[in-house]
Amino acid sequence: MSSQAATLDATDPLAAYRDAFDLPPGLIYLDGNSLGALPKAAKDAVSQTVEMEWGHDLIKSWNSHEWIKLPETVGEKIAPLLGAAAGQVICADSTSVNLFKLITAALQLRPGRIKIVSQVDNFPTDLYMAQGVVEWLGADRAQLVTASAEEMIDNIDGDTALVMLTHVNYRDGKVHDMARITQAAHEQGALMLWDLSHSAGSMPLALDVLGVDFAVGCGYKYLNGGPGAPAYVYVNRRLQDKVTQPLYGWMGHAEPFRFSSTYEPAEGVWRFVTGTPSVIAMQALSAALDMFSTIDLAQVRQKSETLTTWFIDCLADCPDLELISPIRPAERGSQVSFHHPQGYAIVQALAAAGVIGDYRDPDILRFGFSPLYTSYAEAERAARLLRDILNAQTYLEPVFQVRQTVT
Repeated sequence: MSSQAATLDATDPLAAYRDAFDLPPGLIYLDGNSLGALPKAAKDAVSQTVEMEWGHDLIKSWNSHEWIKLPETVGEKIAPLLGAAAGQVICADSTSVNLFKLITAALQLRPGRIKIVSQVDNFPTDLYMAQGVVEWLGADRAQLVTASAEEMIDNIDGDTALVMLTHVNYRDGKVHDMARITQAAHEQGALMLWDLSHSAGSMPLALDVLGVDFAVGCGYKYLNGGPGAPAYVYVNRRLQDKVTQPLYGWMGHAEPFRFSSTYEPAEGVWRFVTGTPSVIAMQALSAALDMFSTIDLAQVRQKSETLTTWFIDCLADCPDLELISPIRPAERGSQVSFHHPQGYAIVQALAAAGVIGDYRDPDILRFGFSPLYTSYAEAERAARLLRDILNAQTYLEPVFQVRQTVT
């Protein structure tokens, strides 16, 4: 470890939070932008939920342990991370399902407009859900228009109902200008939907201040809620009672335990709940979120920028890698991405050496830095191991060329 890395770690105001996570010894984990590490509190919460609440109190727990309130309870814990006041975030379902709800809601709020504008390389599930809505409604009622990040605003016009974009691009880690794009959408009378899956928990957000209409995000990346953790929906208060969503689920009813045969939407953001909450998963996410009550997101963002810059600097004279993430720290999320024609094999060779990153087609090595548990020394060592693998061409070994199902 260099003296510079040692100094950076010694002066890191977030260093103590690493002890809140259950990390395998000796492993450098640079994939928190896909799946956050396990918080010890989440492990304890799952044990408590399974053994005592479910195991001992059984169905009484819906009342005695307030399982029924979990979508709201967890949503309110997420809200401050989004820059949202109370009563606008609900935790429910998956990001994909929530996107469907919000895309259709936006089209309902803008009758006569049919365009959904997005980035051509937006995260696939966002595009897939929009494509599904177009297929379902027909081309005369919905149309998906995609463009490059640079040309997207030029495609927003008076026929646009919704602009839909992921705040941090999952491939190159570029942070989009939320204020500028939201304003551009509103100037044309369109609604704005942000997918925050790759930014919430790694940087401050200001949905209310910017007047954002809708947002979604998952709970398993920088929020550390566990594999398949529930997602969330943000609906600006000014829109909540003007719109319904098409998935009329029991839990989104105004009085679910009246068991009416006719659907009546709940007030406010609760109407965006569909099915029964996954209690064990919700409890894990809820416990993971508790640590954010003592965390300054400005410090998280500052470390993210410094940490990713340190990693890039450690690889500055490595000619085999082409950096595709923005070089300016303020323009990238908490990840660093490179092009290399043997990207998949390199990631596999790194994993064998004790460094977990990930790969995205067609040739992208992607490294996610979670400021709460990643150290500067780890970033430096990961860069050194990556350099060694490239120099020795270890990645050419047959074992690293075999594609696994999950890349």
